[in-house]
Amino acid sequence: MEKTLNRIHPVSDPEATYFLQVSWEKDLGTGFGLLLSDCQCAWTGTVSEADISREAAEIEMDREKYVQELRRALLAGEESAGKYNFVIS
Repeated sequence: MEKTLNRIHPVSDPEATYFLQVSWEKDLGTGFGLLLSDCQCAWTGTVSEADISREAAEIEMDREKYVQELRRALLAGEESAGKYNFVIS
């Protein structure tokens, strides 16, 4: 299993710092797990391969291109700063 951990500052609360861990087996496109923490609380979730396909279809984007965008947004860390925004709700 592979994992990444990135610090994020959501646009919904720019002064706050969260940590986002993404874990996956073979490829992000086959599904992944998420752990989000503000160092006081933590939230977990999973995204299945079917979820990824459904979301790509909903926004009418080629599935592989959608997975590439997910990879950039969730795994690239500081090099993606300013390119992707996170909103915590």
